[in-house]
Amino acid sequence: MIARGDLAVERVYIRLAELPQPIMWMAEAADAPVVWGTEVFDKLIKTGVPSRSEVTDVTEGARSDCVMINKSDYAVATIKMLDPIFKRMQGRLDQKTPQLSVLNRANLGSTPPLDK
Repeated sequence: MIARGDLAVERVYIRLAELPQPIMWMAEAADAPVVWGTEVFDKLIKTGVPSRSEVTDVTEGARSDCVMINKSDYAVATIKMLDPIFKRMQGRLDQKTPQLSVLNRANLGSTPPLDK
């Protein structure tokens, strides 16, 4: 599960935006499902009206296998809003090919690198 609150505790806020995609890529490589649980449409769930930032945040959820929403009087409205956003995003998910950054190995002192 990818949850911003948990990521913010584990990492500094400045890195919060860059962390979800590499987690999704690693999960895909491991054939593990990803649940997007980032208070999706939190304002919509509470008031019936989403914020603009929530609508753009939801597009990242389209890359996951499942999106978690909170129970409320507006749950059906939330699902009705998610569906067309996800359908529109499906045709755009491959427009930018993701690449993982270089993984840094631990510095093991005088131990030779594993690839030599």
